[in-house]
Amino acid sequence: MNTIFSLLSPLPSPLSTSTTLPLFTTLPTSKSLTVCTPRATTTTTANTQNHPTLLSLLRQRKTDQAWLLYQNTPNLPDPTCLSRLVSQLSYQNTPESLSRAQSIITRLRHENQLHRLDSNSLGLLVVSAVKFGHTLYAISIIKSMLKSNYLPHVKAWSAVVSKLAASPDDGPINAIKLFNSVIKRVRRVENDTLVANSQPDTAAFNGVLNACANIGDVGMFCRVFDEMDEFKAVPDALTYNVVIKLCGRVNRKDLLVCVLELMLSKGVEPCITTLHSLVAAYIGFGDLGTAEKLVQALREGRTDICKVLRDASLNVVDDDCDDGGGNESENDAFEKIIPRSIRDSTENLLMPRIYKPNSRMYTTLMKGYMKVGRVADTVRMLEAMRHQEDSTSHPDHVSYTTVISALVKAGSMDRAKQVLFEMKKAGIPANLVTYNILLKGYCQQLQVDKAKDLMTEMTDDVGILPDVVSYNTVIDGCILVDDSAAALEYFNEMRARGIAPSKISYTTLMKAFALSGQPKLASKVFDEMLKDPRVKVDQVAWNMLVEGYCRLGLIEEANKVVARMREYGFHPNVSTYGSLANGIAIARKPGEALLLWNEVKERCAASREGVTADSSAPPPLYPDEGLLDTLADICVRAAFFRKALEIVACMEENGISPNKTKFTRIYVEMHSRMFTSKHASQARQDRRRERKRAAEAFKFWLGLPNEYYGSEWSVDSGD
Repeated sequence: MNTIFSLLSPLPSPLSTSTTLPLFTTLPTSKSLTVCTPRATTTTTANTQNHPTLLSLLRQRKTDQAWLLYQNTPNLPDPTCLSRLVSQLSYQNTPESLSRAQSIITRLRHENQLHRLDSNSLGLLVVSAVKFGHTLYAISIIKSMLKSNYLPHVKAWSAVVSKLAASPDDGPINAIKLFNSVIKRVRRVENDTLVANSQPDTAAFNGVLNACANIGDVGMFCRVFDEMDEFKAVPDALTYNVVIKLCGRVNRKDLLVCVLELMLSKGVEPCITTLHSLVAAYIGFGDLGTAEKLVQALREGRTDICKVLRDASLNVVDDDCDDGGGNESENDAFEKIIPRSIRDSTENLLMPRIYKPNSRMYTTLMKGYMKVGRVADTVRMLEAMRHQEDSTSHPDHVSYTTVISALVKAGSMDRAKQVLFEMKKAGIPANLVTYNILLKGYCQQLQVDKAKDLMTEMTDDVGILPDVVSYNTVIDGCILVDDSAAALEYFNEMRARGIAPSKISYTTLMKAFALSGQPKLASKVFDEMLKDPRVKVDQVAWNMLVEGYCRLGLIEEANKVVARMREYGFHPNVSTYGSLANGIAIARKPGEALLLWNEVKERCAASREGVTADSSAPPPLYPDEGLLDTLADICVRAAFFRKALEIVACMEENGISPNKTKFTRIYVEMHSRMFTSKHASQARQDRRRERKRAAEAFKFWLGLPNEYYGSEWSVDSGD
């Protein structure tokens, strides 16, 4: 196994080698920032030279020839040639040209000559890196430019902000931080003309507003929205589309029509994406009826869409949505974006033109049907789209994929495969997403062999190469059928093809080894995950590592993992404690259960008292039934009745009903004769008096005969 496992060594990442190193030497502190020009150099080093031939090739846009000449040049060209070469390579926007530009950065860094590049060349490199998904590398360039008192062009830094805004995990928060960091430096410069190219425009604001909407931060959204006036950035249709998204995130369905009316009153013409966003928002609220009325009104060519939506909202009673308008702080914040005059207006605003539903809008409606299990309506919608006169309403690959997804969700794999055949027959090629959905369906139904055949089909017959999602799906399917060897084989195949494992890849493989009783191999996978700079280790990975040891009752090893987890800034959560409780039960170490319960009890008390701890302290804990039931079970079996009563009291406080029947059975089977011996000495009876009181109290809670009832306990009169 060790030889196979050696393939788990991290793959090299050419664009991640310098992500943590500064790209510039620090400039002298000054009141103003250097914009778009390299730092002046007063001396010419021995290893740099003017190169007129290279400059001539660059001016003629012969970038490939210039690159070859640069490679054969022993000395570094002058700053003008270097900056222009990096700019033109970045502008080519191909993976190969991006790699070439990155190699120049690497060489300059090694020779301490990075200051020779101007901010324009680095800005173009940032845009190219973002386009090809190398966000960390792009961020490192922007941060290094800011650190060295260079202000990047707005097109460069806003591209990073937009990418981060749509990224998972802490992406939106980091987008807001980067935006604020640039704005702070722009404001330091009194002369606006010096920073004109770096000031945020409407696109930059739209990116950071999207980040605020994705995390549902109304206050931050409104503060950024107010700053648009300061920089003379005018909200456009995309800005208001993001406002619609925010309304959906914070449960403000009542404001959706107000956003459309605000656009019309401001003279901002809605785009088809605006209407699609409204359809998606209503479906997100579970209001399929209003979404259908909106689509039908568009099909009929109506321009009184605002009236249609207001009438629909009057006729719909949705218990799941907050029609009251949210809390007061949200009302105050939204007031800055959507004035009360717009909300209370009775004016029937009309659309500036007729909008027709397109395939994207119909497909979104299909997803709404799929969400509520209306598979037949999803299929019928596809058939109706086929017969539309307008070609823009014909089904595309997303429409077919939605139907396939609905059938997969319903477990109809044969029908899903038939739709795939119809898709090909209609001349619409399936894409990677389509095949990944089918792979997931087969794996969920434990038809892993068919999933493997589909992987071969998509690669050899269709020419679609699987991605990390494809491999993650099949690896998980192998785990479901208890085939950890095949899971490892697919993981290694993925790496051999140059596909970087994701966070899910690592945790899924860890799951395979944890479930198969090989926690040491799970630990090796975890260590590789820690070394991979492209992956951020999260709580799930730590919990999976703890689970692997706990399944075998290896509590000491599990506790070492928990200690290590805390060193990395993570605190155990309910899942962590649940695994530890199960491991303690397997290991039959009730003393460990007492220590665990004391820690859980302390965290629960913090949640009840609303303690606001600092960032280094563990957050409050809200226990679930599995954790408390396991701890209570251990304590009852070990005759720790006082602790058992504490745990069941905690269960009742959290709205969890303890299983009295189970605990009664355990008590009768294990402890019914605990205090019935007539030959015990008085001294021994005195020593266990406190324990007996706890036992009697526990019997009282169970409803068994006890001293509180004034009756003598007996197990069974027939014994």
